[in-house]
Amino acid sequence: MHLRGVVLPGGEQRDVWISDGRVTFSPVEGARTLVADGFLVPGLVDAHCHPAIGPGGPTDLDGAAANALADRDAGTLLIRDCGQPIDTRPLQERADLPRIIRSGRHLALPKRYIPGLGIDLSHPDELPAAVAEQAADGDGWVKLVGDWIDRSVGDLAPLWPDDVLAEAIKVAHEAGARVTAHVFGEDALPGLINAGIDCLEHGTGLDPSLLAEMARRGTALVPTLINIENFPGIADSAGRYPVYAAHMRALHARVGELVGNALDAGVAVYAGSDAGGMIAHGRLVDELEALHRAGMTAEQALAAGSWAAREWLGHPSITEGAPADFLIYDTDPREDLSVLRGPKHILLGGAIIR
Repeated sequence: MHLRGVVLPGGEQRDVWISDGRVTFSPVEGARTLVADGFLVPGLVDAHCHPAIGPGGPTDLDGAAANALADRDAGTLLIRDCGQPIDTRPLQERADLPRIIRSGRHLALPKRYIPGLGIDLSHPDELPAAVAEQAADGDGWVKLVGDWIDRSVGDLAPLWPDDVLAEAIKVAHEAGARVTAHVFGEDALPGLINAGIDCLEHGTGLDPSLLAEMARRGTALVPTLINIENFPGIADSAGRYPVYAAHMRALHARVGELVGNALDAGVAVYAGSDAGGMIAHGRLVDELEALHRAGMTAEQALAAGSWAAREWLGHPSITEGAPADFLIYDTDPREDLSVLRGPKHILLGGAIIR
């Protein structure tokens, strides 16, 4: 195929050809022209997604495939799974599904996370060995549960001692893997950041001093803003734990400052919908719009869910030899993110999905 349009992020009008499912800027004899004018956007990236979790909780491979198709049809062509209850390798073999970067199983402690989703270790000291196993089994990422409600204290509390975290993250790095962590509250953050964690999910307890340290260390943030909108409902259902409920409401109340403060500090922020469970699949554009409302320009928000996220995750955009995974629009989504809801075409591996 042949396409001509404005190629993002560079913004230049270019001729692009697709041969054997890959991008080339050299003419391909006999190529048919699919588009003569438009905007070519690298496939969207959901950096916090759970294909094997749906509205009813953990699902099987068929359910996971259906969830991934919902994400794909909304423009997400690359997923970093942030913890899966099943082995999703078979999904990676399907050419019709988004490319999936597997993070393996959530690592938690008994009664300190959602039942059935992760691996419950019997003692915190088991974390380094468990991280080594997940690093060997995944695609370069390991997912920790950094904090969760501790019913013995009635509030959010860290799961892991600082020295154990430092050893576990060192083990992951020596194995060539990066580590991310679910974290809502404040108390777990210094230990995670000082241990050298590579990314934080949610991060609602972050303050400017911690954000400055994250920037210094190169720690990324995936704030999952549309999921944080569930905090008041979570608080309403936590009647037995009034301190926890008040804490969740307070974290929600200040989340509007989070993205702006992170950007001001120089922290890299990426888009993740947290699809699975409380968030339906296929809502990444909602997250991009939320990032825009929270302080990103429209172009920054699009980058956070497209080319910048691809670079961070080690996947190319629209470059010579890259898989032809991109979206085509009639108008410029950098001017209006709602344009992303109606791609003219979706190409995945050079195949026209739409």
